[in-house]
Parts: sequence; C-alpha cells; structure tokens
Amino acid sequence: MSVNHYENFPVASWLCPPAMRGAVVAIYHFARSADDMADEGDAPAAQRRSELARYRAALHRAALGTTQAADWPAVFNPLAEAMARHRLPLAPLNDLLSAFERDTHNPRYPDRTALLDYCRHSANPVGRLMLHLAGVHDARSLAQSDAICTALQLINFWQDPSRDLPRGRHYVPEADAQRHGLRLDDLAQLAAAGRHTPQSQALWRELCTWAGTLMHQGAPLALRVPGRLGWELRLVVQGGLRILEKIEAMQFRCLNQRPVLGPLDGPLLLWRAWRMQATPPAAGVTAR
Repeated sequence: MSVNHYENFPVASWLCPPAMRGAVVAIYHFARSADDMADEGDAPAAQRRSELARYRAALHRAALGTTQAADWPAVFNPLAEAMARHRLPLAPLNDLLSAFERDTHNPRYPDRTALLDYCRHSANPVGRLMLHLAGVHDARSLAQSDAICTALQLINFWQDPSRDLPRGRHYVPEADAQRHGLRLDDLAQLAAAGRHTPQSQALWRELCTWAGTLMHQGAPLALRVPGRLGWELRLVVQGGLRILEKIEAMQFRCLNQRPVLGPLDGPLLLWRAWRMQATPPAAGVTAR
C-alpha cells in the first residue's frame, strides 16, 4: 500500500474543518508510520510483522488511555487524545494494521473479490473515520465513502505498477490478467523491460474503468456532506478521476511510467469540483 493513498485525504489543509484537524493529523501519522514500518527499509518480513504486532498493542493501549512513552509517543499520544475526544472507533484502526500486515506477505489476489477485501481493510477505514469525525453515520453515506476509498486505492494501484511490480507487489487480480491472456509474472517482466503489449493496455483500460465506475458510485456523497469536508471530498473525487484521465491519455501504458498530478491540474480540479452534479455520468473511464 502506498502512503500516497493517505495523502488524498484531508491532512491539516485549509479545507479540513478546524474541529477535525487534530484528529485527522493523528490518524494520518498513525497510518503513515505503520505503512513505513511495513514497506520501508530492508528488515525481513518477519521482523516487520513483529513490529506491527507491537504497534497494534500500542494502539490498544491508546484506546484504553494508557500510552507508554517508549512506544511511539509522537504517534499514540495524539491518537489517544483524539480517540478519547471524538470517541473514535477502534475497529477501523485495527483494520488498517491488518492491511499493512498483509502487505508484508506480498500476496497475490486471485480475483476482484479478494482485492476488494484488501481495500476494505486498507482504504475504507480512513473514509469511515473521516465520516465519524463529521458526525455522518447513515448506511448510504458509509457505502458511498467505501466506494470512493476503494476507487482511490485501485487508482493508486493502476497508477503505480512501475513502483509496485519491482518490489514483488501484485495488485492486478489474476482472473483479470488471465482474461487478457496474461500472467502476473508476465506483467512483472514487461515492467522490467519497459514494454507494453496490446493485451496489457486492454487490461489496464478495463481496470481503470472499474475504478472509475466505483468513484462515480461514491461521488454523490461529496455533494451531501456539508461545509469544508464536502469540498475536500469533491477535490478527492476529481483528483482520482484526473489520474484516470492521465492514464487514458498515456494509452494505458503504466508499466514503466507513472502519471501524477501537477500544479497545473489545480485550477482544473477546482473547476470540476465546483461543477459536480448530483447524478454522475453512467459510463467511461474518465467521464466527469
């Protein structure tokens, strides 16, 4: 999982509601530190899992209000305060750690159902925590938040194969690759050689369409959440769709290059966020 995913969420930006800001920053640092623990450096996988187990124990102490100075105080002291002040649920934070632990095994995903289960742990908890802070708890909003967060995670995957594949990270479902006559090892070899094939481009088109469909399913949430958080969500949605648009402009050749948002995208995203309608387009990778 890439920390870039978390940077799509409000972290002390001017749009983040001031009452939420401290808790959002605490959640961000909790997730980022665990992500680094799972991904960065040269420690063996077993050692990473051991550290994550200690990190989970520290989380549970924070939930009880009994933090210890030696156990990541810069992370857990603010998080414990946020959990107490906002009654943050423990389950989404536990789910995030489960996703990081899964990453240390470098699993392969046989089908979309398995990958969606990963996203349920790696991405959806962040959106649910944001909604909790905003006092939004209805089932429709939670489902739409899950759609947005899963879409963001998938977009990050389809944006990043040039980074993920050399590290042994395979997020393309095996069933999708096989449907296009490819194996996951074929994708790794193509990425290593800086090559693409019509089959890999068709695969990426299909994967991006899937992510775009999910994003449009969740987008109406951004129009219902009031105030600054609603505008933050609009920009999150438009940012994800803009990445898909860039992938399409590259003819779905992401195996050796990574599309990114730049300063020139800012005004366009603001314009599109302002123009968002209640009913999203029905089809298309980059329909707005």
